Amino acid sequence: MDRPSTSYAWNDDTALAYQVFGSGPDLLFVPGSVTHVEWLWEEPRVARFLVRLSRFVRLILMDPRGLGMSDRLTETPSLEERVADMLAVLDAAGSGHATLFGSSDTGPACIAAATAHPERVDGLILLGTYARIAWSEDYPFGAHEEDFADFENAVKNDWGTAERLSNISPSTADDPAFQQWATRLMQVGASPRAVVLLAQMTRKVDVRDRLADVAVPTLVMHRAGDRLNSIEHGRYLANRIAGAKFVELPGEDFVVWAGDTDVIVDEIEEFMTGHRSGLTSRVVATLMYTDVVGSTEQARLLGDERWSNLVELHNSRVRAELRRFDGHEIDTAGDGFLAWFESPSSSILCAQAVLRSVGEIGLKLRIGIHAGECDVLADRLRGIALHIGSRVGAAASADEILVSQTVKDLVAGSRFQFKDRGPRQMKGVPDEWHVYSVS
Repeated sequence: MDRPSTSYAWNDDTALAYQVFGSGPDLLFVPGSVTHVEWLWEEPRVARFLVRLSRFVRLILMDPRGLGMSDRLTETPSLEERVADMLAVLDAAGSGHATLFGSSDTGPACIAAATAHPERVDGLILLGTYARIAWSEDYPFGAHEEDFADFENAVKNDWGTAERLSNISPSTADDPAFQQWATRLMQVGASPRAVVLLAQMTRKVDVRDRLADVAVPTLVMHRAGDRLNSIEHGRYLANRIAGAKFVELPGEDFVVWAGDTDVIVDEIEEFMTGHRSGLTSRVVATLMYTDVVGSTEQARLLGDERWSNLVELHNSRVRAELRRFDGHEIDTAGDGFLAWFESPSSSILCAQAVLRSVGEIGLKLRIGIHAGECDVLADRLRGIALHIGSRVGAAASADEILVSQTVKDLVAGSRFQFKDRGPRQMKGVPDEWHVYSVS
């Protein structure tokens, strides 16, 4: 789908950025922590998460005040202001009523909106959030004063750096591409002052007395090992909201976008529609793998900053050619890409264009192409064809496009010429596979 445009709603003098896309019952998603409605789309896994939601709901995605493209904060916002902000976005989006989806610090505002404006709220989805975050004698799993002080000092000293990710997104520790995106999200999503003001708001929030008044269907999800917000917060909510469904999710990540997000969408789909789409189809796809040759050595010679800038330029050039040849990006890991095409000819033309474009900035690639039948789960492809394609790519030399026998047969009679590279034994893949270099 095309990236949705960003609009603005107004709550008095505060401008609130939001996007609307998809079809179905209205779901207002108010991401907690840090967000930016435009930058979210720059990470393929986050984009896939949003697109999957839009398959069964009309998704209204907003930046809370102080974050992303919404107006910055000058003072600590109140819970009532946050509730009014959500209603203003619903009004601007033409939504009379919606299910509210909040995470982390936006959960309490969603709860407050459901109890104060039940005519506007169809349901609640609460992910990794709480009724109260601060410790008290009757709330023993909350954060202590020294925890808040440590957090404020950390924000002031290393906001927008990879150090902030180690505890809140442990599953991405070995994924430099995601870490680069996430650190940039912190930088464009909020200033350190805004984060401190939001933390001051959060430590005062307490909606425990409203939980018994929630009268809408509620789904509470919490990751079992969440390192920032204990799962006890989620259990507390579910135990005190009448009829709430509680789902303990696997993983340790606090960050919504990290870890297994498919399971989150599956739960939301069942909650919103009564069923899960699950495995929908199988398709024959042409898979293209790219990898930068000698990346470790180049990174050492250039240094972290120059190498990071070069990888970012490489990524933008690869994505430009994917758009040009109707390729669909599946994943990005470090300096490599995985994409799929409906046409094997388009994949080869794209690979040739990628080699030329990336070569202009001094990088050499190895590219592998294979075609095969894949399972489609939402818009994610799975199957042995992906493993074969990666092995074909690994067998290629610098500035070489290597294709499997399957691809060569599919483009028979085309203008492409191939050089026989012989049979190869692919690690972890049964049988030998004949491969050919694109001349």
